[in-house]
Amino acid sequence: MSLTLKDLEKMQQQNPDYRMELVDGEIVVMSPSGYESDEVATRMAAKMFNWVEDRRLGRITGSSAGFILPNSDMRAPDVSFVLAERLRRSPRSFAELAPDLVVEVKSPTDNLAKLREKIDEFLSLGTRVGMLINPEERWVEIRRSNQEPVTLQDGDMLTIPDLLPGWQVLVDELWSPEF
Repeated sequence: MSLTLKDLEKMQQQNPDYRMELVDGEIVVMSPSGYESDEVATRMAAKMFNWVEDRRLGRITGSSAGFILPNSDMRAPDVSFVLAERLRRSPRSFAELAPDLVVEVKSPTDNLAKLREKIDEFLSLGTRVGMLINPEERWVEIRRSNQEPVTLQDGDMLTIPDLLPGWQVLVDELWSPEF
């Protein structure tokens, strides 16, 4: 039996403490991320948000913001960006579009191949840039449709000139600091 967005909404109301996605007609319960991976996602969102907000380029959201995709799946990346001209006003519920940029941060229980599949699904549905961040091994992989992935490491500068003109951050600045 293939489940629908209505089924997901009902399940979410009955289980508000669980994050869920609808993937190929199945409800997937998302496990909490590790502390470090959530901190890295928050750092990435903050660095992007400050640039985007000052320039009114669009909207940055975290892992609780869901997107109803053109294939009827409802997915929620760790961090997302949507250009202002594509989403003039924040919807009260899920956004019905593929974000322009998605970021997935690997937590200790995540499988890299599945994260790449999730990003590639977004790319196939209209997302322009996907980022996979691996805090454990300290690298960032930039994925785009019909292009080879680009991997950045400490010392490299991360830029997304087509979506965030002028924005840049050293990869080293994404990791959790040690005090």
